Amino acid sequence: MTNGDQSGTDRIFWRALPLFAAAIFTLNTINTFTAIQDRPDVPWIYPAVSQATSAITAVASIWIAWLAYRIAPVDGRPRWRVLMVHTLALLAFSVFHVVGFYYLRMLTFGLLDLPYEYNLSGRFIYELRKDAFGYVVGTTAFWGMTRLYGQARSTTDGPATFDIRDGARVTRVALADILAVSSAGNYVEFALVDGRKPLMRSSLSAVEAELGPRGFVRTHRSWLVNVARVTELRPEKSGDYSVALGPVEAPLSRRFPEALARLRAG
Repeated sequence: MTNGDQSGTDRIFWRALPLFAAAIFTLNTINTFTAIQDRPDVPWIYPAVSQATSAITAVASIWIAWLAYRIAPVDGRPRWRVLMVHTLALLAFSVFHVVGFYYLRMLTFGLLDLPYEYNLSGRFIYELRKDAFGYVVGTTAFWGMTRLYGQARSTTDGPATFDIRDGARVTRVALADILAVSSAGNYVEFALVDGRKPLMRSSLSAVEAELGPRGFVRTHRSWLVNVARVTELRPEKSGDYSVALGPVEAPLSRRFPEALARLRAG
């Protein structure tokens, strides 16, 4: 919802989708020719249809990986939550993919009046291992587009804004006016320079996915800060730090050494 709507994150998906589709169709095309060469006794139509339907349904399933990436970016925190979300999403991705290509093959071979048998339950683990590769390719494409697209926008856009949504109410603020963002139950709270603290129903990881490329950094599992607004770093006896952003103070956990290096670099 950067710059007033969801177009930024939507564009990331549509830019990553062709990369994922190209990788999957290229791999499945290679697999088709390999299968034809290895099994000359099998009519070519079988590996061709099998690989084509697998590629089509894999591309159609990638929205599951996208939703998981929006909920828990792969470089987000805490790590256990990222792992849990993407493990569940991988299982859903594989089920959607396998069931999809099974029925698509049954339909295609039925229209061609060709016999076809496939042990759907017995080969799921085999397909899951292959789907893990496709899932990683997809989430990597999302991560790469987020970094490239976010950096490009930060250098070419005019004054950037962010929409804080509370039901039907929308509060549009300049990114420079956001000091920090913190978790508040099922909401996130924005600390603004004018003292307001509006809430938005969202996870901190989802907000981080949008604001991370725009100059914000995660300093704690519950805090995201605007690097340009940091005025002081104070070390604590525990090894943690306190981050001053004008009237707001945010914690910097020693478990986020990348954030410390980023803030020290300015």
